[in-house]
Amino acid sequence: MRKGITVAGNMIIDILYPINGLPAPGELTTILDGISRATGGALCNVVIDLARLDNNIPLYAIGRVGTDQEGDNILNELKKYRNIDISEVKREGISSFTSVMADIVTKQRTFFHYRGANAKLDISDIDFSKMNSRIFHIGYILLLDALDMQDETYGTKMARLLHDAKKSGIMTSIDVVSEASDRFKKLVPPAMKYTDFCIINEIEAQNSTGITLRGNDGRLKKENIPSALKEMKNMGVSRWAVIHSPEGGFGLDENNEYVDIPSLNLPKGFIKGTVGAGDAFCSGVLYAAHEQKNLYKAIEYGTACAACSLSEPGASDGVLPIKEALELYNNLR
Repeated sequence: MRKGITVAGNMIIDILYPINGLPAPGELTTILDGISRATGGALCNVVIDLARLDNNIPLYAIGRVGTDQEGDNILNELKKYRNIDISEVKREGISSFTSVMADIVTKQRTFFHYRGANAKLDISDIDFSKMNSRIFHIGYILLLDALDMQDETYGTKMARLLHDAKKSGIMTSIDVVSEASDRFKKLVPPAMKYTDFCIINEIEAQNSTGITLRGNDGRLKKENIPSALKEMKNMGVSRWAVIHSPEGGFGLDENNEYVDIPSLNLPKGFIKGTVGAGDAFCSGVLYAAHEQKNLYKAIEYGTACAACSLSEPGASDGVLPIKEALELYNNLR
């Protein structure tokens, strides 16, 4: 019987630089004290969140890091959790990293990403014949260069990979990066065709389906969400199509039943950081799927996990064991 979750994809070191205002082109700004490093990316965030939710569930990481100190740092962080297997992580070149310019004045963040080792993650790195997991989750589409390449049969190599996973009897799950580009329509729909669980935010869903979900005024067009979810199903998502946003979590289940759960009304001062909240939501949904809960419960789990993440500055630092996370959720409802 299959058990556990395999998480593949981006393994990143985030380097945060506090700055005193973002400069205009040609101008200078000062980097302040407090430079910090943390693991990031779909693989690191999701697999660590899952390990913190349940330290008994078997977890497997598949990705690429460099042979540098940053690669050591990423792997050492994952080694802190006894139920994460990192034996399939390959090492070559320079680790992927993101320089995060954090403006202490406006609280806005600007990201400069070096793709590095992640760009080489390919189909040959993943052997489904050796995998006994119940779910295979991979992210982020649009940020994995080799897998985003065209495939004559399946549209993209990512789609071929997901096809092979399903053929092996493993349920599949995807996440997408929020990128300012026109590549969504080319790269996301082919992958959805072979996806059981698609868990993305409202901007990613908007760019993938072409249905407006957030207007120019910044307001969430909640009335359009059912149409976007239906379009995700039409593209091929077979079980759960899920959209998360600051306002709430929404989904269509395997029977096309609509779920709408609002975000928690968090008390003033509760939010210490927003980095990783989307991955935390995804982790909660995946955990519920693995435990064979229904979609309503899954979005509750996702909302609880995201709230935990928001309680600490780091992506995963606030994530609690699932029983405690649900207690927090129920106390804040």
